[in-house]
Amino acid sequence: MLRWHTLATWFRRRYGVRVQKIPLDAGATCPNRDGTLSHDGCLFCNDAGSGSGLGLRGLSPAEQWRRWHDKYTATDPDRRFMAYLQSFSNTYGPVDRLRRLLTEIAALPGCMGVSIGTRPDCLDEERLALLAAVPLPEVWLELGLQSAHDATLRRVRRGHDAATSARAVRMAAQAGLLVCGHLMAGLPGEDYGDFAASVDWAVSLPLAGLKLHNVYVPRGTELARLYARGEYAPLTRDEYVDWVCGVLPRIPSAIVLHRIQADPAPGELEGPSWALDKRGIITDVRRALTARGLWQGCRADVPDARPQWFGG
Repeated sequence: MLRWHTLATWFRRRYGVRVQKIPLDAGATCPNRDGTLSHDGCLFCNDAGSGSGLGLRGLSPAEQWRRWHDKYTATDPDRRFMAYLQSFSNTYGPVDRLRRLLTEIAALPGCMGVSIGTRPDCLDEERLALLAAVPLPEVWLELGLQSAHDATLRRVRRGHDAATSARAVRMAAQAGLLVCGHLMAGLPGEDYGDFAASVDWAVSLPLAGLKLHNVYVPRGTELARLYARGEYAPLTRDEYVDWVCGVLPRIPSAIVLHRIQADPAPGELEGPSWALDKRGIITDVRRALTARGLWQGCRADVPDARPQWFGG
């Protein structure tokens, strides 16, 4: 039985079928890498910008879409698809580039929606208006908030503060976009109390969705160098399960949990090895919540009654 409001449940309740997100690398960059803010990037970011890297290999978004679309429809012709612009900061750069990109995405065969990943400091009213005008039924904006604590954001070389994140969420929601915030558990210098405070801060904003990520160590990053020197220790598997079980009850039941664990790309993981066990982590969290009699929102908006997605 479900213990949190999954994205799959959101899609099935809205459209009655499975919706598959197809990750696309549109060749975006980032002000934290091109020299506008820094050339070094965030502590945890690798050269692929948390994406597939297919754009760096010369494949256009349309070519990437066709590759994944054909693969999935071969086994399930009835599912629907939405594009996920994942790598780097997709609203960064010239406005005309973003306009052309969104036009291309909207024209992809079989595309019923788009999710655009970016940084909170790469948005303004013009860009938000473009996103809100995309002629697709499902449009999400995914923002890397990471933490509510400015000291942490400086420590990981993020290049913006929490006030910038909060302002971006409010502006995007006011423009009519579904906003999904990303938070990271186990950032250098943070404990459970810091992570829980970030979750409480995030859900006080007009978010429609959240992604929770366990911090893992990607190869070729500054975090990997700290890890190799013994200056950074990722959370253990049991610690992460406990942290998630601690915060899920505090998240209002209407917020969609797009993800509750990180998903390392093949070959990029330096450690910890348990981060590769996606299904196992989800199973561990579900079993722990069940054993503790907890579900998303039970200490927020639904203390006495199960939400509809939980069979209430």
